[in-house]
Amino acid sequence: MKQKEPITRNSSEITKKGAKVAVSDTSNIDEATLYDRVAAIIDHRKARAGAYANREVTLMYWEIGHHINSTLLGGERAEYGKRIVATLARQLQEKYGNSFDYTNVRRMMQFAARFPEIEIVAPLAQQLSWSHFTELLPLKSDEAFMYYANDAAVRRLGKRELRHQIDRRAYERREIANSNLTDESSIPFNVFKDPYILDTLGLKENFKETDLEKAILTELGAFIMEFGHGLTFVGRQKRFTFDGEDFYPDLLFYHRDLKRLIVIELKIGKFKAEYKGQMEMYLKWLNRYERRKDENAPIGLLLCTKASRDQIELLELDKAGIAVAEYWTVLPPKAELERKINEIMLEAKERLARRKSLSSFTAYKQIDYFYEPKDDANE
Repeated sequence: MKQKEPITRNSSEITKKGAKVAVSDTSNIDEATLYDRVAAIIDHRKARAGAYANREVTLMYWEIGHHINSTLLGGERAEYGKRIVATLARQLQEKYGNSFDYTNVRRMMQFAARFPEIEIVAPLAQQLSWSHFTELLPLKSDEAFMYYANDAAVRRLGKRELRHQIDRRAYERREIANSNLTDESSIPFNVFKDPYILDTLGLKENFKETDLEKAILTELGAFIMEFGHGLTFVGRQKRFTFDGEDFYPDLLFYHRDLKRLIVIELKIGKFKAEYKGQMEMYLKWLNRYERRKDENAPIGLLLCTKASRDQIELLELDKAGIAVAEYWTVLPPKAELERKINEIMLEAKERLARRKSLSSFTAYKQIDYFYEPKDDANE
């Protein structure tokens, strides 16, 4: 009978046939690191489980709403349908709890009626909870609904943050900024807003540009939140020298999604045409000396107390890669905010209509210029 080789053990290795096999030395375990890593595993898996549960709940609510809508034939029998829904909600609430009360069941129906195709709902349901959708449902515009839904999904906004964006009319302010851009614009659509609401900076009356800049840097997170997704701070008062003279752009950011630098200049008071030349020089210098090969051309934003939008349209700043927007340091009461935004929206629509009319007139004149009528006498 063959005799087994002796095995020698110690705290750090096992020796067998002259070979050494390492084992854990419990005396050197970092217990804090162990706890942190295990806790991270738990948090990660719980978050995934929560996201999965949210998705299934949202899809369940959509399916319930879709089925009820289909059964009631699109609400052709309104009064009868209300009684049916009220009875159904009461039965569901008794068995499944308050999540199925009459109000929430009506929300399910509204949700499914607004988006009858589950292919639209399913991707959003992976990132948004039902509480997000309850904030979105009162919005009248499908475009606004999708804007806020996508914004909440991309930036991972909670219900309170989403409501904050809706209350501040972020979608309408983005559309106002878009209305300032032409088809020949060097600025992409959906990048800026107009106006910006900077009420979190805590500025007092008669503040200076330096006060505004310092306040933005102090509340940089809130400032970037107001701007949207993808913005990264690069620096302030970045000095560059050209033709023996020093220049200092106020704020410099990088937009990761757009892959381009963004210069922000802060101005107190009304927009002035002379600001265009200053910003153009900043952008040309950055384009020549700071732009990398894989980046797009820099763009600029002039933040002014008053925008002078008709003058901005006349100067065609967007073709030079320059946007102008107002900023408000105080958030107006809800009714006043709505009135102001609606007024600016109306002015923007009028400018768009005028622009289209001028474009059509110019095209007609060009056609008319080259049109040669037949000479009946020569026929």
